[in-house]
Order: sequence, then structure tokens, then C-alpha cells
Amino acid sequence: MIVKFGAAQCRQLSINAFDYNCHLDLIKLLRQEGELVKLRRARQKMSELFPLTEEIWLDWLKDEIKMASESSEREKVYELFERAVKDYICPEIWLEYAQYSIGGIGQEGGIEKVRSIFERALTAVGLHVTKGAALWEAYREFENAILETTQPAPGSVPSPEQQQVLCSQLERIHTLFRRQLGIPLLDMEASYAEYEEWSEDPIPETTIKNYKKALQQLEKCKPYEEALLGAETPKLAEYQAYIDFEMKAGDPARIQLIYERALAENCLVPDLWARYNQYLDRQLKVKELVLSAHDRAVRNCPWTVGLWIRYLLAMERHRVDHGIISEMFEKALNAGFIQATDYVEIWQAYLDYLRRRVDFTQDSSKELEELRSAFARAVEYLKQEVEERFSESGDPSCTIMQNWARVEARLCNNMQKARELWDNIMTKGNAKYANMWLEYYNLERAHGDTQHCRKALHRAVQCTSDYPEHVCEVLLTLERIEGTLEDWDAAVQKTENRLARVNEQRAKAAEKEAALAKLEEEKAEQRKQARAEKKASKKAKKRIGDKRKADDDDEGEWGQDEEEQPSKRHKGDGDGELPEEDMEVETGLFGRSGSEKPDHSANLKEKASTSRKDTPKVFHDSSKDSVTVFVSNLSYTMADPEAKLKELFESCGEVAQIRPVFSNKGTFRGYCYIEFKEEKSALQALGLDRRVVEGRPMFVSPCVDKNKNPDFKVFRYSTTLEKHKLFISGLPFSCTKEELEEVCKAHGNVKDIRLVTNRAGKPKGLAYVEFENEAQASQAVLKMDGLTVKEHVIKVAISNPPLRKLPDKPEAGRAPQFAVPRQVYGARGKGRTQLSMMPRALQRQSNPVAKAENGMVQNSPATSSQPPEEPKKMSNADFAKMLLKK
Repeated sequence: MIVKFGAAQCRQLSINAFDYNCHLDLIKLLRQEGELVKLRRARQKMSELFPLTEEIWLDWLKDEIKMASESSEREKVYELFERAVKDYICPEIWLEYAQYSIGGIGQEGGIEKVRSIFERALTAVGLHVTKGAALWEAYREFENAILETTQPAPGSVPSPEQQQVLCSQLERIHTLFRRQLGIPLLDMEASYAEYEEWSEDPIPETTIKNYKKALQQLEKCKPYEEALLGAETPKLAEYQAYIDFEMKAGDPARIQLIYERALAENCLVPDLWARYNQYLDRQLKVKELVLSAHDRAVRNCPWTVGLWIRYLLAMERHRVDHGIISEMFEKALNAGFIQATDYVEIWQAYLDYLRRRVDFTQDSSKELEELRSAFARAVEYLKQEVEERFSESGDPSCTIMQNWARVEARLCNNMQKARELWDNIMTKGNAKYANMWLEYYNLERAHGDTQHCRKALHRAVQCTSDYPEHVCEVLLTLERIEGTLEDWDAAVQKTENRLARVNEQRAKAAEKEAALAKLEEEKAEQRKQARAEKKASKKAKKRIGDKRKADDDDEGEWGQDEEEQPSKRHKGDGDGELPEEDMEVETGLFGRSGSEKPDHSANLKEKASTSRKDTPKVFHDSSKDSVTVFVSNLSYTMADPEAKLKELFESCGEVAQIRPVFSNKGTFRGYCYIEFKEEKSALQALGLDRRVVEGRPMFVSPCVDKNKNPDFKVFRYSTTLEKHKLFISGLPFSCTKEELEEVCKAHGNVKDIRLVTNRAGKPKGLAYVEFENEAQASQAVLKMDGLTVKEHVIKVAISNPPLRKLPDKPEAGRAPQFAVPRQVYGARGKGRTQLSMMPRALQRQSNPVAKAENGMVQNSPATSSQPPEEPKKMSNADFAKMLLKK
């Protein structure tokens, strides 16, 4: 079975080499079987893709140490140790490395090699408050062992050379003690006592002073160490507090160490890597240290485009060879980003790098041709690779082509190529946006000629649909400054005709909107009138029923000698004529309350009617909302709602009253009010929301009068981006919560799973899965998206629900406000399956392209919230300011 399972793992890895858990399973199985050759190969493949944890490295090293007998094999183990200490800073691995090196002390230069490894270990983890002391002690023990070998034989007189070696070794041990006592480490007092006992001379005052200072510093660190000791994994908040503390102290070595400690336990948190790399880039600026940290960041979080961009910038900053930078960029393209815009960002960063390499004083160069080739490849890559995967290119405004055109015009003086590029941009659906035309006009104005400016503006007047007034004004301004009389007349005629058509279209649209509004008002008035007539009809039927009942009572009183006949019940029979407020006790969210209970049978109905006849009507008291909950989505066929719900809600506290709501026909309407004695009981009752009762999920919500709070809407789940939660679609309806948890828990610690159902409790094939942290959720997206569950291919994305629609409430004299569209997030903010359903025409607004770092266009939220049909009016002064900014 093990062999078969291992083969299955190998097949899975051949399909998806980045399946981290599959690598772990394969290594575990091969180690159990003792397949050392295959085990070594499996570990090697995994280490090439991912940094390995301390546990994996120690297992690997111990296995290799057992097999290493010859000196050549020992060298391979040394190489393996060197790889291990680069992944993470782990005291245990450094200690194992130093102790293993002691075994080679008999070789040439063995002692110096051991000392070199110990010194590197102290530099890396010697400041570790809780684990650093073990390395210091191991180092001292090694030097004490060397000291024993330098002692002269008993009764012999040492030579001057021997005496010098002895004194040198003693001084080396003294130095180790003094260095250690100047560092805040746990159990410092024991080390100080050991030094006092070992040393024949008094401890120097300088050492005592440094020791006391380190003790004081240790007292400041202890609260943070204790917090880490008592916290649960991943301890991110505790580490962040510790990092802030060390940042204020300002010791670079201690800051680096606490970052490394945090990353060892939170290696899949991109933000932590980003902060660490930013600190290294701006403060330490040591090439080997900086590039190593960036490399580990992208190996741990390959899906985060920001880390790749920082890595490319760091490599350029430290003058890494161009071939290596290009190779790293290719790795970034294959990293599997989770949204289309990530590919636009990484391409733009690489193009910026290539542009900075070009010497534009030369007419032609190898670097310039490489830049142009990269621009062309980027456009093609977004069109084919990215659009095929995400159904969008990620660059609807063609920012990369815009930057290419600017480079050609401004730096290469090649306006012909720039015009070709802009013509291509306009054919991709951008011709209707004024800002796109103004961008081209400004480029033509700065580097082209008036003829092409005039031609562009004439086309803009004809094509622009969002802000035609603006381009018309620009055209008239151009002709006012530079045009002839014929040019002016042509411009005036063209703009007047265009604006006349625009105003005509707007007037028609306004008329259509007014007609629709009037039609809606008429429909509302008809519905209101129909309801009034229905109420009047019900009242008339009740009066007739009451009159017949009175006649029957009279016959029974005067005809007592005759055999009594059972009276025939009519639809309008009731407790007599009721005022309107008795027919509908509760309105709005509170529903309606009739005078009859469900009609199970004629006898039960009559008994229920009789019992309610003697029961006074209970009106809802809004002052008791705080101790009342509203229960809905119950089964209409529930036999005895009051008894059923009392049994269910008594566990929350003492129930004062249960008020089921019935229709005028006596049938249960599926909702009721439950009033408790205490407010805390009502709050506890909210926890029963979505409890399945008679096959339907019961909805429990606070009792709020919607007449007084019309905007109140109960929705217990978040409608914003939740990076630690996944949205899964395409699940089979038969999939249970336990089955889904079994699939998800292989990728992280699952905190909660919610299967989405309709009001009848039937599954919709959707689910929300909450992981312990953002890193686990991101890994799960990469590994689960496209997975087959019960012959259904599921889609997995970071949870980012669309904003819930709010009712329009236009003020008098103002146009109705449009709902805010779904927010667009940056890196990792939207998974591959979370594609906006809004048309692109509404996504790309016509405000001038905003300035942004690194050449990227950042659309402001205000821009994206205005539809093109209702453009915001701009004065000539506003437009002039916008134009002058160019």
C-alpha cells in the first residue's frame, strides 16, 4: 500500500509540482520504507521549490550524517548544512552544524574550521534571548577541550612556546565569557557565577558594567518573551509588538534577529516579508543579506507580486548581472499569480528596469531593441496568456502601450511609432473616453505638430461619449490660439453639431426616465387602491358573517324545543367586526396578526376561534425590542409553533411570551416574536440563527421596527474582503460540511465552514471556508482551485462579496445616486475566480489618468462610482486646471 500511495504522490507532483503537502507525504512515506536514494531525490526536489522547515532539515541532515563515513561524503554534508542555514535562522541547525564539524577536527585546518562555524553561528543566533546561550556554552566547551590538550604534562616545565599557546587559549575562553555576559540572555546569572568560579583573576570592571547593562535590557525583553511563550501559533501580533520594541531600540542585529524569528513561524505571511525586506533595503543595505531575504520571500510566497517587484528592484540596486535579473523575471511569470492585474504590475516593473538600462543619446542600441521587444512581448502576453486564464487582460486602459508610446515619443523622438501605438489603443474600446484623447493630445502637443493635434481633437469630438464638452473646449482653444478663420469656423460648426446631438440624447433620456418614474407612480397608486378595495371587501364580508351569526343565535334562543342544528360556518365568521388595527396588529418587519389560527379541522378551528375570542389582543410594545427577537423562515405547516419554539428557546433564558403570527385565514405565516425576561437572554437567542427546524433554517434576528429604521438590514456575515476566508463554488449539492472540511484541512487549520443554502435549507453548491490566517487561505487558493470533488470541478477564491445594494433615496431636486460598484483591490485582494460582473465601460472612467508610482495608473474610487450616462459637470476653470497639469 505504501508503494502504491507513493506512486500516487509522484503522479500528483508530476501534475502540480507546487503541491507542498504532497511533497511532505512522499518524504514521510519514503523515510518509513527506508528508500534512501528516492528519499534524497524527493527532498532535493522539494528544497528547490520551497524553503524547508527546521524539522525537515534536521531529519534530512541526521539521515545524511548516518551515511557519511568518508571525507568526501562529509563535504557533501557540509554543503547540505550550508543550504539549511540559509533557509531560516534556526539555533538548533547551527548547533547541529557546529557539533558535526567537531568530528572533523583531526583534518587539516579542522580546529579553525570549527571556530569559523561557531563564530558564524554566534553572529546569526547568538543574540537569541532564549536559545542563544546553548551556542555560547557549546563554543566554550570546545575551547576548554582544546585547553586541556595544551596543558603541560604533570611535573614538566612548559617551554616558552607552550606557555604562549596556553596563555592564548586561556585568553580566548576569557573573551568568550566576557562577550556572552554583555548580551541579554536567559540564565545570565548562572553564566556569571560560572565565570567567577572558572577565572583565577577578579572579573574586570568593564565586564561587570556590561553584565549589569545586559541584565537591565533582559528585564525589558522578558515581557515580550513571556508573551511569545504563552501565545498560540502563529504569534504574529506578539512578534509584531516585539519588532516594534526592537525598532525603537535601534540595534540592527537585534532587529534582524527578531524579524527572522517571526518569519520562521510565519513564513507564509507576505506583509511580514515585505516589512523585513523594506527594512533591509533602507537600513542595512548589505548585498548578500538583502538578496538572500528577498529570495526567501518569493520562495515562501510566490503568489505575491509585490515581493517579486521588490526583489527585481533590489537586484538592480545592487547591480546584479542582467541575465540573472531576466531569469528571475521569468520565474515571476511562472509563479501563478491569482489576479490578472498582478501580471500587469510585474511586466511594468521589468519594463521600467529595461528602460533604465537604455542610453537614449544613441540612435540605436542593443538595450533599446531589447526594451522594444519586451514591450511587444508584454502586450502579446497579456492578450493571450493572461486573458485566456482570467477572461481579462488586466490592463483595459492599455497602460503598458501608453508608456511604450511615451518612451517612443519623448525618449526616442519617434512620433510615428507613438501614433501607431495610440491608434491601437483607441481601437480597443478607449475612443469614447475623453481622458484617453487628452493624453494623446498632450503627447502630440509636446512632441508632434499642430496638424496632428487638430486631427486628433476632431476625432475626439466625434467619438467621445462621457465628457464631450471638454474635448470641444480644447478644440476651440487650439483654434483660437493657432487656427485660421476657416479652422475656427469648422471647429465651431463641428462642436455645435456634436453638442446639439448630445443635448438631444440627454433630453430624450431624461424624458424616458421621467416617463418611467411616472409609470412607477401610477402602478404604486393602483396597488394602493387595490389594497384599499381588498380591505373594504374583507370588512363587508365580516359584517355579513356577524349578522348571520346573530340570526343563528336568535333562533337558538327562541326555538329551544326544536332539535338544535349545527350552524354552517362561513368564510367571514369571526369574533365580530374588528377595527382595522385589530386585523393587523403588527406591520413592517413585524408582519400582520389575524384573528384565527390554522384550520386543521372544523372542530379544532372552532375551538381555536373560541379560545382566541376570549384572549385579549396583544399589541407589540416597541419599548421591549431589546428583550425580543424576531424569528422567521419557519415551516408554514408547524403544528403548534408556540410550544415548539418555547421548548427550543427556553435554553437561552426565561421566555416571557411567544407570539406566532397568523394570516386572516388562520394559517401560520412562518414567523413570530419571542419576548424574554432579560436582555441577555435575547442576545443569547441570536446564537440560534440558522438552526434547522423541521427541515428549514430558522432565521433569528434583533427586533427592529422598520418603520422607524427603514435602513436596518440583518446580515450576519461580512460583505468586505476577508483574506483569511475562501469562497468556493461549483460544489456538488450532496457535499457535506464534514467532507468539505476533509478536503480543506490538508491546506491549513480550518476554523469554520458555512455551506450556503436557500430559504428552504437546500444547498446551493456554494461555501465559505475560514482559515486560521491569510497565508493558509492563499496557499489553499493555489492548491484547491480547479480541484475535482465528486466529479464536480470547484472554483476557489479569496472571499470578496459584492457590496449589498442599498435602497435609493434621492433628495428633492437631485438625481438619484448610483450604487457604489464593487471595490477593486490590489495584490492578493481578488482571486482568479472573483471577476467583476460590471461592464468594462463602467469600470474605466474618463477622469484624466492619475499619476502613480512605477508607471501604474491608479483609478480613484470616486472615478469608478460615476456611470458615464450621468457625467459630473466640470467648469471651464476645472478643465483648464486639468489640462495644465499635463
